[in-house]
Amino acid sequence: MQPKVLAAPDKFRGSLTAGEAARAMAEGARRAGWECRELPLADGGEGTLEALGGANRSSTVSGPLGAPVEAGWRLGGRDAVVEMARASGLALVEKNDPVAATTRGTGELIAAALAAGAERIVVAVGGSATTDGGLGAVEALGWEPFRRTVEVACDVRTLFLDAARVFGPQKGADPAQVDELSERLVHLADRYGDELGIDVTTLPGGGAAGGLAGGLAALGAVIRPGFELVAERTGLEQAIRDADLVLTGEGLVDATSFAGKVVGGVIELAPRAAIVAGQIQTDLPVPAISLVERFGKERAWNDAAGCVNDATAELLSRSDRL
Repeated sequence: MQPKVLAAPDKFRGSLTAGEAARAMAEGARRAGWECRELPLADGGEGTLEALGGANRSSTVSGPLGAPVEAGWRLGGRDAVVEMARASGLALVEKNDPVAATTRGTGELIAAALAAGAERIVVAVGGSATTDGGLGAVEALGWEPFRRTVEVACDVRTLFLDAARVFGPQKGADPAQVDELSERLVHLADRYGDELGIDVTTLPGGGAAGGLAGGLAALGAVIRPGFELVAERTGLEQAIRDADLVLTGEGLVDATSFAGKVVGGVIELAPRAAIVAGQIQTDLPVPAISLVERFGKERAWNDAAGCVNDATAELLSRSDRL
């Protein structure tokens, strides 16, 4: 009987989606004589919509700097998935204005899901252009508390008032703008407290996506670790039990990969695992191959799928060492 491997990677940022990485792993596994199930994962950031089934709806909403964008989202039965990067993401703008950038489009996507009858909405936050504390989204939702279940999936525990300092520079904010954004978040937190009765400053993860998580929490959303939510929704634990080995990976594996991210979460759950990664910058508890180290930087970037395929076949061909 063929041994079974579960291909459960995150995205390889800039080169492969999680789905593409899982597909390449599966091809390599079959070359090595293994049966493979593909289960692409995410941690609440970009790629979460794909991991939870992919878009089957689309809405025109306000982009991060106001220009309209077409944003995909998912509705399955009464469950919806919204990925804020599709509406308010940094990748949507050529040159960001970190002070003007707004989450309004994300609020419009949530409103569309509510209007379509969704009873439970997952909002994946990550890759945002914004540090508006979720004000744009809250305004788009009319400052009305949620009457349905809304879960915010994120991979950080940053507090609301720290959002500008931690994330502002990544979105183009200079020191003076970081100070301006921080002051704005202080005033907004007071407003959320006064008008909605929620102290967003103490919520772990409230600063995710420039404070969007906190803004949605002020309307009654629950902030959850993204990997935990995706693992629950995709049946990851049962899939691991059904496999002889779990193969995971991402573009860069470093110490942060074990702080709420996919790779660390999979390694923690799986009794037998291995890693294929673009680059590895930390000691690992399981067998691993770095594409850059094994194939060179040029091929690792230009033929990432082929490298993942070959690395997987190489790893699984020496299963006695796994």
